[in-house]
Amino acid sequence: MATRSFTIRVPATSANIGPGFDVVGLSLSLYLTLRVSITPPSESSPARPPVLSYTGEGADEVPLDAYKNLTTRVALYVLRCHNIAKFPSNLSIHVHNEIPFGRGLGSSGAAVIAGVLLGSELGQLNLSQSRMLDFALMVERHPDNVTAALVGGFVGSYLRELDSAATEAASVPLSEVLPEYPPDAGEEWGLNPPQPPLGIGHFVRFGWSKSISAIAIIPRFELSTAKARSVLPQEYSRKDLVFNLQRLAVLTTALAQDPPDPELIYEAMKDRIHQPYRKTLIPGLPEVTSNITPSTHPGLLGICLSGAGPTILALATEGYEAIAEDARKIFREQNIEVDWKLLTIGGESIVEQN
Repeated sequence: MATRSFTIRVPATSANIGPGFDVVGLSLSLYLTLRVSITPPSESSPARPPVLSYTGEGADEVPLDAYKNLTTRVALYVLRCHNIAKFPSNLSIHVHNEIPFGRGLGSSGAAVIAGVLLGSELGQLNLSQSRMLDFALMVERHPDNVTAALVGGFVGSYLRELDSAATEAASVPLSEVLPEYPPDAGEEWGLNPPQPPLGIGHFVRFGWSKSISAIAIIPRFELSTAKARSVLPQEYSRKDLVFNLQRLAVLTTALAQDPPDPELIYEAMKDRIHQPYRKTLIPGLPEVTSNITPSTHPGLLGICLSGAGPTILALATEGYEAIAEDARKIFREQNIEVDWKLLTIGGESIVEQN
């Protein structure tokens, strides 16, 4: 067998985009990149376990054991669902990550999609895009980030209502899908994982005006998705639900119009389902989203929390630095420092043969 090498690239994502809680996602031009090589064992290069190396964001906290790293554990899950029990010998993976951890930019979703692509490529499975989404949704149970990371662009998604058997299969605990490997686990440990049902998630890609860029305003602290979800109520009023539905219906078309309408989009990016409840976790959030407007900052279209936060996402056609620096001033009043990045809308995840 000849040496094989390939590169996987997965974009960052922002979920919700204001009113689209757990529904819409947007891919962004920060990337998780895997450079993968498989060398056949030989006298000079005997068979060995996988070797991982990692640079970029999170390099000092990511496990480099293939049985503990999220991306390689997902890849092994995909392989074992296709009766391939182990990684190929002499597998080397170098990861370079541009996506900050715990900031609402889809770092875990990118890692999961990278794992699904890695498993498909290592096993030469040729999985379809919809089947890859099934595997991703067995791990990351919300479709907004992983769908946008996989297919790219501005995307709406939902989880299909499954029959009782498929619902049970899709609802197995994550600990069964990705078991924690004990230190003494051999290659036979954790075989026969739960198979994902067919067609768990469905999506549509919306249009996007090429004149719109995204400013990611990134506070220098992490906020876990679990903590950000814990402050949300179990029930909502009809008034608040209608408020969001009205705006989401407008937003998905408004962001494709050329030229985009700032007054329309700014109002359509407002939310009553998650942002009001998360303001206690992100000091400065209400002030940033209410004080930075199209009238005060020409070029701004809308501003919202990115995913679970703490990153703020501003959509704009110009005036990027003024928007970001004024947001920085507001956060500084709360003793919070931020970084900001001007991003374009990312494309789909890709695998390139080297």
